[in-house]
Amino acid sequence: MNLTQNYSSYTEENHQVWNILFDRQIKNLPDKAIPEFLEGLQKVGFSRERIPNFDEVNQRLKPLTGFEVVAAPGIVDDALFFELIANRKFPATVWVRKMEQLDYLEEPDMFHDVFGHVPLLTIPVYCEFLAKLSEMALDFLDRPDIIDKLTRIYWYTIEFGLFRNTAGEAKIYGAGILSSVGESRLSVSEESIKHKFDVEHILNTPYIKETYQSQYFCISSFEELLESLPQLKEALVALKQKEPANL
Repeated sequence: MNLTQNYSSYTEENHQVWNILFDRQIKNLPDKAIPEFLEGLQKVGFSRERIPNFDEVNQRLKPLTGFEVVAAPGIVDDALFFELIANRKFPATVWVRKMEQLDYLEEPDMFHDVFGHVPLLTIPVYCEFLAKLSEMALDFLDRPDIIDKLTRIYWYTIEFGLFRNTAGEAKIYGAGILSSVGESRLSVSEESIKHKFDVEHILNTPYIKETYQSQYFCISSFEELLESLPQLKEALVALKQKEPANL
């Protein structure tokens, strides 16, 4: 994958879309997101004025956790996706939604990939979980049924995870929520169903792509995610031994 971010190709509308989406979430998230996300925005140097330049971002990001952002054409296949992340390279698309797509997209654009994910890549323990989860996935690429199960862990943590703080409040760390005005409001409200983080429960819970999630899982710390990996590996190995591949 040799795609690069051709920064000079971004139009005035592209930068304006980033500006609008950035401002909207900066006003919306301070009481909803975990503090580490808001701190991460500053650490990677994001601003409302312009789309982030990956080269500049990586100069700030890589010294913190070893992660760097690499340009991707869009959604990449499982093998490449997990290989990149296992090597601490986060694939982010380079295209930006149009003005008429501000509130809905069928597939993630740069605002989701970059604004939602990259600030969290400044957190060492979070990055350790993400890299080790991806390393684990590489061991099961021959079993799409098991990858589907493992992807549920990724979905309900990295994409749509919630954090329950010591005061009992739900805060957002999932990138799919952080980049969505509507879901960021729904997820932490009393209207959403929130479960305690549980590996077995998540492995048996399909996720939703077409609309907001119907339920969320709350962690108490990022260490909890890291410490859950041996249980996950054991569950996936057992699945491989007991069930035939669903090919």
